[in-house]
Amino acid sequence: APAASTAPAAPSGGPASACGPEAQGTTPEGRAERELLGALRARRAELDAREQALLTREVVAEATERRATQRLEELSALQRQAASGDRERSEREEAGWRQMVKLYEGLRPRDAAAIFDELDLAVLVPLMDRLRESKAAPILGAMRPERARALTAELARHRSSRGRE
Repeated sequence: APAASTAPAAPSGGPASACGPEAQGTTPEGRAERELLGALRARRAELDAREQALLTREVVAEATERRATQRLEELSALQRQAASGDRERSEREEAGWRQMVKLYEGLRPRDAAAIFDELDLAVLVPLMDRLRESKAAPILGAMRPERARALTAELARHRSSRGRE
């Protein structure tokens, strides 16, 4: 038994002590290595979570951009439709005025003047504005003087406001 005690002991930290996993955790270096690996795993998980959040935001942003682009295209189409409808309505309205002008230009000035003397100014002004001067002058001359003055004043205001548009 005394001979066995004289045998040299294996130095601590040598190959025999680093063999098992439980032996690594007991040394300060092993614990530090485990803590470092744990911190790296946690950091990696955090970075993965951030990357996933960024990917999700990117997908949402792209979908939002697509929806916004689609809405803009829809709005543009509606604006074109509205403008087309406005043009068609204006053209129909102008065609109606042209027909009325043609009708009154075909009447004798005295007959047109009798109607114009009683016609509402809101209708008479745009109608008279569209008549050719050669037809409008004799009609205006055949109208009652006070009515011709009122029409002339309204016609001047109408043409002045139209020039500012």
